[in-house]
Amino acid sequence: MRESILALDHAVAGFRDVVSPYDGQVVGSVALTPPESVDAIVSAAQAGAVQARGLSRHARGKVLDDAATRIEERRAEFALTITAESGKPIRQARKEVLRAVNTLRLSAAEARRNAGEVVPFDSYEGSEDRMGWYSREPLGIIAAITPYNDPLNLVAHKVGPAIAGGNAVVLKPSALTPLSAQLLAEVLSEAGLPPGVLTVVHGDREVAEAVVGNRGIRMVSFTGGFSTGEAIARTAGLKKLSMDLGGNAPVIVMADADVDAAVAACVSGAFWAAGQNCVGVQRILVAQPLYREFRQRFLQETSQLVTGDPANEATDVGPMITAAAADQLTAKIDAAIAAGARVLAGNIRNGNVLHPTVLEKVDPGSRLWMDEVFGPAVMLQPFSTFDEALELANAVDFSLHAGIFTRSLDSALQAASRIDAGGVMINDSSDYRFDGMPFGGSKYGSMGREGVRFAFEEMTQPKVVCIKR
Repeated sequence: MRESILALDHAVAGFRDVVSPYDGQVVGSVALTPPESVDAIVSAAQAGAVQARGLSRHARGKVLDDAATRIEERRAEFALTITAESGKPIRQARKEVLRAVNTLRLSAAEARRNAGEVVPFDSYEGSEDRMGWYSREPLGIIAAITPYNDPLNLVAHKVGPAIAGGNAVVLKPSALTPLSAQLLAEVLSEAGLPPGVLTVVHGDREVAEAVVGNRGIRMVSFTGGFSTGEAIARTAGLKKLSMDLGGNAPVIVMADADVDAAVAACVSGAFWAAGQNCVGVQRILVAQPLYREFRQRFLQETSQLVTGDPANEATDVGPMITAAAADQLTAKIDAAIAAGARVLAGNIRNGNVLHPTVLEKVDPGSRLWMDEVFGPAVMLQPFSTFDEALELANAVDFSLHAGIFTRSLDSALQAASRIDAGGVMINDSSDYRFDGMPFGGSKYGSMGREGVRFAFEEMTQPKVVCIKR
């Protein structure tokens, strides 16, 4: 894989190799940004913001559409890049590429569509001689900080709406998976995005802090861990924040559920991308009369998953992103076992590859139950009453998505109303996401919404024009 380049020329503090989480092989490198150069980078981005604001909606949409087409034409290269740097199995990487294409096309449509509204001033007494509207105006410079688990599409989810809204972007992708982001920046440049509208910086915490704390930045859009989100909030100062800080997804399987559909969706939802998925299935709550049957079928289907080399077409579950991430998860599993949990499958590790792991009888107060797992481990738990299931579902601090399988409309609507989550998927696992839907969490730490239209609105602001006749 060729060595990546910076989106714009600026100072370099050396180079860093990017390594495969599967076998440790070097798959590329990026130029590191010195923290002391961030002020100059933001100054250049301010000129880029002027250019971005001056682009017509048609021009913004054309750049995004052209970039989507170029990614589609080079989809094999993008998929291989995702697999090489993140360890995501190649079949799943191809799907991420197609999702990124769709995200950019949705962004292009939003650039052309979301222009504002007429304001009915004359509907208010005393304003009969006024008319006007509001438009959606760019904020200026958006700082986008993205994670490793979807290294292309989650970048597209920030960059696409920001460009559609007429903003400039300073992008800091995950230090573990920067190559997909770099490729996206190159494609946007090739599609005609003016220099300075998108700048990619690479580095560690010091670079991120310098970007986030710069007063020229008008908004920080961050996807990642809770502790990093807290640090960003402390550093950012008076600017807009949008954060997706993870989840701990419950799926309720009622006694009247379609068992085949529930098992298939929950196995996929638990182990897709080695479970490194903020809406991945983590806690499966099964009605007592169905529990033994569901457990048997779930274990049978889990046992058929292929683990190992993510470049292999047959692989379903590849490596976790680092040895440290795998260590953290196995430590939580070990602690849960010591407290009485029972391992039903997996808990076998080869390097960074943790085989799909299924547990039951996990203490609801344990870290494995309460924290975001973010790995290939899932817990089964029977329940006696629907109220008990809802109480278990809600008894965590982080909540993005939840799911329920049932043939009862009443149960489905009750779950939709009573589960504290940003989204409730009915007869689907928690990991379903359409890139145009509002996406975000409830409870502690979730701020704002992604999903192209909703991110576009987060990244723009209304401007009122009123004419007195």
